Amino acid sequence: MSDADEVFRHGERSMANDQATDPASLARHFGGGDDLLALWIAEPYVDLAPEIVTALQARAGRGWYGYETRPTRIIDTFWSWMTTRHQWNDSGLSTMVSPSVGTSIAVLIDQLTHPDDGVILQPPVFTDFKPLVTSANRTVVRNSLTLTDQGYRMDLEDLEAKAADPRNTAMILCNPHNPVGRVWTSNELTEVAAICERHEVFVIADEIHADITIPPFEFTPFGSVAVGSDLRWAAPHGPIKTFGLAGVCDTLVVTSNDQVASLFEERSSQLHLARNNVFGLTAFEAAYRDGGPWLDDFLELVSANSALLRDQLPHGIELVELQGTYLAWLDCRQLDMGVPELASWLATSARLGLSPGHWFGREGAGFARMTIAVPTKQIEIAIDRLTQAVP
Repeated sequence: MSDADEVFRHGERSMANDQATDPASLARHFGGGDDLLALWIAEPYVDLAPEIVTALQARAGRGWYGYETRPTRIIDTFWSWMTTRHQWNDSGLSTMVSPSVGTSIAVLIDQLTHPDDGVILQPPVFTDFKPLVTSANRTVVRNSLTLTDQGYRMDLEDLEAKAADPRNTAMILCNPHNPVGRVWTSNELTEVAAICERHEVFVIADEIHADITIPPFEFTPFGSVAVGSDLRWAAPHGPIKTFGLAGVCDTLVVTSNDQVASLFEERSSQLHLARNNVFGLTAFEAAYRDGGPWLDDFLELVSANSALLRDQLPHGIELVELQGTYLAWLDCRQLDMGVPELASWLATSARLGLSPGHWFGREGAGFARMTIAVPTKQIEIAIDRLTQAVP
């Protein structure tokens, strides 16, 4: 047992009102089931950083929950964190507040593209990207990832062709990538930036999983390769995935482009997107100021759970190498099941609530996504259930 597992093994928090175990959600997505082990929502299901919990309790005890100005130190804590952990500072950058990654992407698409424009996605990819594009009356353009013997790779030749089409004016890049777990290298990101700069394609780099990487893999901010170019880009960031704070905290949007910053802030002001939440401010600051030791232990847990899956999954199911995020991408294609059959088998035979791969695009057919930010005992149970269920 690792030191991190010792820290987190008793950490399964109550999920009575959590989206992952809500009976209506389970019934809608998996047909329900009292014995279903729900590992489909991308959140940590362990005790969260005690420093954050203590800070929130102290803030609640103040008995004042009215309007509150956002101190400059709040954003400063984020940049201190990024400088220390990722060697990225705010020189030449604008940093803006947004309620969520989805809000940020929606506003950026609305402000930086036009109706009927094409927006390039790299499926299989996070499920919310497509509806954010289509609901804005833009067109999804697929630059599908390619699975090779060395793992997933970008099809840069196809990206060049798609970017060269003047109808395609934006790209959503997922870095690290959800669900396939790739941490894009500096060279890969540099090539993407060069292609998009050449063809004046605006890049939205969703980097909300930036802190979740497994050594020796390291996160490279897209902005670090884009600064100094004429490329228009923006990157959503924040503590919500790292520290399990999606129900509390705001996120950020970072860019070096004055036009992008101006257009985003214009719409943000119009819609009051930067309205402060007193608990969100407290959690945000406590996470980036005091959460480092907790995150180090948490990453050790994720790494150990990933290794356990890699070594003990039954024949017919393989773990695609996990470089980043706490989302395991399971290759079930050897089971030779169709899309509906695999989804049904996972829920009814294996009794697991996993995200079927086709939710992330047709390129995900035959795969499933499992959240592994849980006590190791839950991973052991999941492996045992899969082993017993494999034909």
